[in-house]
Amino acid sequence: MKDKKSGYRAISKYLIGSPYKVRPVADLVRRLPYPEAISILENMPHKGAELISKTVKSAASNALADNKKLDEDMLYVREIYIDEGPRLKRIWFRGRGRADMQLKRMCHITVVVDETVGSNSKSAPSKKAAK
Repeated sequence: MKDKKSGYRAISKYLIGSPYKVRPVADLVRRLPYPEAISILENMPHKGAELISKTVKSAASNALADNKKLDEDMLYVREIYIDEGPRLKRIWFRGRGRADMQLKRMCHITVVVDETVGSNSKSAPSKKAAK
């Protein structure tokens, strides 16, 4: 049987996108039901929303493939965190023959989805209960 603490996990690594720009998008969907989180992410114009959306969908498909009794409506985003990855260093030419260093930042996205507690499929834990 599945350990209650583990959940169903998906990790995307080495994504070109600054973790400082992706984290505010992740804060919007943390602790939300899966269908609501996907609808929010698909309607956002940010690049980070697309990266997070793919990872959340991957975590949900991992959950549905592992446990055949689950439904998408029974899932919620339990954890989501954005870690900093390596930086690509590129030369950026400036005026008067000078050059600057341009950093292209990468991030690692980790998403954990889990099934909602109780018989009501819409009852994801509230944000106040997590604090």
